[in-house]
Amino acid sequence: MADERRKGNTVPVILKNARLYDPSQPMDEHGSLLIEDGIIKAQGGPDELAPSGTEIIDCEGHTVMPGLVDARVFVGEPGAEHRETLRSASKAAAAGGVTTIVVMPDTDPVIDDIALLDFIMRRGRDESVVRVRAMAAMTQGLEGREITEFGLLKETGALGFTDGRHSISNAMLMARALTYARDFKMPICHHTQDLSLSSNGVMNAGENASRLGLPGIPHEAETIVVDRDIRLARMTRGYYHAASISSPESARLIAGAKLEGLNVTAGISVNHLTLNENDIGSYRTFFKMSPPLRSEEDRQQMIEALKNGTIDIIQSSHDPQDVETKRHPFAEAEDGAIGLETLLSAALRLVHSGDVPLATVIKAMTSNPARLLNLEGGTLKSGSPADIVVADLDRPWVVKADALKSRSKNTPFEDARMQGKVLRTIVAGNTVYTYQEA
Repeated sequence: MADERRKGNTVPVILKNARLYDPSQPMDEHGSLLIEDGIIKAQGGPDELAPSGTEIIDCEGHTVMPGLVDARVFVGEPGAEHRETLRSASKAAAAGGVTTIVVMPDTDPVIDDIALLDFIMRRGRDESVVRVRAMAAMTQGLEGREITEFGLLKETGALGFTDGRHSISNAMLMARALTYARDFKMPICHHTQDLSLSSNGVMNAGENASRLGLPGIPHEAETIVVDRDIRLARMTRGYYHAASISSPESARLIAGAKLEGLNVTAGISVNHLTLNENDIGSYRTFFKMSPPLRSEEDRQQMIEALKNGTIDIIQSSHDPQDVETKRHPFAEAEDGAIGLETLLSAALRLVHSGDVPLATVIKAMTSNPARLLNLEGGTLKSGSPADIVVADLDRPWVVKADALKSRSKNTPFEDARMQGKVLRTIVAGNTVYTYQEA
């Protein structure tokens, strides 16, 4: 696979004077980390670790932790490079501490055959500063009619199968996909939205939608599909991942499936953990997303679902849209928000507010997605790829859209005050981003 050919730094590097933080071990101690040939070699005191010719980086007591694995990233390449390329997305990722991005197949053409998947992998290797991996389309052309060649796509490097933003309405086809993917030990990642209930909706159904005069999307548009999918996962014994849930009832269904021992997991975007429908304010289109931002009570319940382990993954759901698709009346604007560069800082809001322990938040963005997608990384364990973030978890900063590295600027956090900044990002032992004070 193309990404596996990424070369590690041959010069040994020591990150010294660091808080080594890794919930996968778990580890939270002061010390140093030795990197050689793109691999984490050891942790310990700087004197005992340093071979001759070692590059020594003083972390000044800041936190060294695994690089983030973002499991749901939309890019514009191929087909909409004016919104985002793999290169620009990777630079945004590096600035946000993300060392692996998993791109969705919603491109033009769709990533539904081995030639295009191989193109994405090679393009990612040649143009990106972080690791690029991909999900392949579950159905040809994302049309929900005919399943793609799972076996060949897996051999080419697909991490799983999804129709990205599209939801599968045909239960028989979904059951076949779960069965087919099960035989290859691969996940089906599904966007859970019943189109017959949500087709006219543009925000969360409820009082706010009525006040703004906008059609709403009820929770049931999501939970009906989650319920059906879990029943199909039970029937087929397949591996099912609800890609981005927003409803407490969905979380309860996922929790029940886990208690039952089904191979079922769930992800959520950091937006749905840190924002709510009130942020839409006076029709602010950068807050128009799919699924829609829910109520504050819903948000609080989703935080509880993250804390109790029902939700496995926090992701950016990075979805770049340009002014031509966002500068419209709210109902007509496209869904989606960028988020790679703000993923860590936004997630740390949950920690600084005291709502979620740091270990839970970091695990949901490192070892959990790596484990669920069979990726190396997401850990500081010796022998693991040296994909690392150095961060000041308390440093304040303000999000300025023009300073973000994505080609599109549709961030819901514009002018937001954040606490927690990435200072350095390392991929395969190579520094790919260093924070420069403005």
